Amino acid sequence: MLRAPEIDTSIIKKKYKKKSQLKEVWLRMNRNKIAMVGLVMFVVIVFCTIFADLIVPYKTALEQNLSIRLRPPSSANWFGTDVYGRDIFARIIHGTRNSLVMGIGAVIIGISLGGVFGAIAGYYGGIIDTIVMRVMDTVMCIPFILMALAIIAALGPGLTNVLIALMLSMVPYYTRVIRSAILTVIGQEFIEAAKACGTPDYLIILKHILPNAIGPVIVQATMSVGSMIIWAAAMSFLGMGIQPPTPEWGSMLSEGKDYMLLAPHLVIFPGMAIVLTALSLNLMGDGLRDALDPRLKD
Repeated sequence: MLRAPEIDTSIIKKKYKKKSQLKEVWLRMNRNKIAMVGLVMFVVIVFCTIFADLIVPYKTALEQNLSIRLRPPSSANWFGTDVYGRDIFARIIHGTRNSLVMGIGAVIIGISLGGVFGAIAGYYGGIIDTIVMRVMDTVMCIPFILMALAIIAALGPGLTNVLIALMLSMVPYYTRVIRSAILTVIGQEFIEAAKACGTPDYLIILKHILPNAIGPVIVQATMSVGSMIIWAAAMSFLGMGIQPPTPEWGSMLSEGKDYMLLAPHLVIFPGMAIVLTALSLNLMGDGLRDALDPRLKD
């Protein structure tokens, strides 16, 4: 009699478990109405980023027309015009792309480098941990805005240099976050079993430690993007970030600050864009934190 081939059910169980965990996190976050409001807001912002050129042509954000300068919001110009007669709505839509690139890019690079340093410090401990963390403490002692301005003053303003300044501020922070998360799982039995089986250290870190420590990192990353967008806008406001005429929310605030009484829409709409973007990310972060917290399971 022919025997039916044996089916490896371990792979199926792993996939099912992963899907069920993701589904559980989504269902718990879905019950948090405030977090879902933040998610919807962020989806709209990302939509504007991706389809900015379809919503309004890029040349509209740069085209100057002094005959309609400082016009209030109208059907022709939804958010009004600035001191050069440029359409503020178009500049905000296209400025979304620059702001998200700086915010998300700085956090991704910060997590990548901070993950390497934090994993090494948390896994090996001892003198390596001491050296890595003392270096990070030294960097964190420097006020962020001072360090950022010094970097941009040395390298010059621009998107790439702003990213470098923001990234350097993120690396020590995520090194500490990832190190702390790793220390909570480093003594677990499955880690000891992997070591006993002769698994290389880098595989233990990549396959066993980091996946179990990624939850807090995701939550912190979501909230950090909003902070990075605000800091990027602050540097552009000071003239050290993306330079005009490239549309960017912070530089738009800087251009409109002298006309606040005459044309308040010059600062209201860019300010609202910054606030709503940061708010959406913070609401999402709060929802993710609650959804990933095992102590809040039903």
